[in-house]
Amino acid sequence: MRCFYSESLELDLPSGHPFPMGKFRISKDMLLQQNILRPEEITEVKAVDFHHILRVHDRAYIEKVQSNQLDRKEQILLGLPASPNLFARSATEVEATRLACNAALTDGVGVCLAGGTHHAFRGHGEGYCVFNDIAIAIRDLQDKRPGIKVMVVDTDAHQGNGTASLLGDDPRVFTYSIHVGRNYPTKKVASSLDVETVRYVEGEMYLQMLFRTLADSLDSFSPDLVIWISGADNHRNDRFGQMHLSLKDIQRRDEVLLRAMIKNRIPVAILYGGGYNRQPEFTAKLHRNTIATAKRLAAEYRGL
Repeated sequence: MRCFYSESLELDLPSGHPFPMGKFRISKDMLLQQNILRPEEITEVKAVDFHHILRVHDRAYIEKVQSNQLDRKEQILLGLPASPNLFARSATEVEATRLACNAALTDGVGVCLAGGTHHAFRGHGEGYCVFNDIAIAIRDLQDKRPGIKVMVVDTDAHQGNGTASLLGDDPRVFTYSIHVGRNYPTKKVASSLDVETVRYVEGEMYLQMLFRTLADSLDSFSPDLVIWISGADNHRNDRFGQMHLSLKDIQRRDEVLLRAMIKNRIPVAILYGGGYNRQPEFTAKLHRNTIATAKRLAAEYRGL
């Protein structure tokens, strides 16, 4: 199982900043130290070529990020401070997602040990999302295979408003998002299917809603590739997710979704999405668990 990562994903942030930037390195280290992944299964990536980002985002916005020229209002909306490394960090995350999607089509499963920046719009970033790695990866795939059908499955606790905005008019793409209805972002953009939960939804209700609606969507759309933004912010101890899932609930989510895709030979690219647990290392643990489940199931169904 090929995974894609870079040391440059860890951006220096001011003390007390709510984004757990260390989760990428910590989860990667957990995967290696616990022998879930072998070193050769993790590919170090570099920043994506500029033209890939330009397929999705306005040139003026890209150049603002690149030249460290985001103004105060744009930084507040983004939730991240402008810095000389912001462009390289964000472009590297995009490349990891792009390569994970290509690996999924070849191998059945591909993993970006980051990614899922679903709040990025064409001309601005929001909610810690600079460039929309999902949309950029899909446009790259469509350039090579114009007829490819891609389904974005977003189980992050927050609606993927940027992804819906960028891909909503494309019949070759189905965007599915299950999220808390009355939570960030305040202004939603309609996905192909939005499944809204109540605040602090319990695990049993959430899983029933997820499994029923997602199964119907997969059957009706029949994707050639699923890009899954898994999300770790569903946990009951998350600062921003406003869901009430337990560790076991999230593990069941991962098990059922990944088994359905891998067993039925639906290629899946896995992205991290959000996670802001009050115990920072627990966010990394949740991401690690998702990748561990994928690795186990990929091995279980190999050769079928």
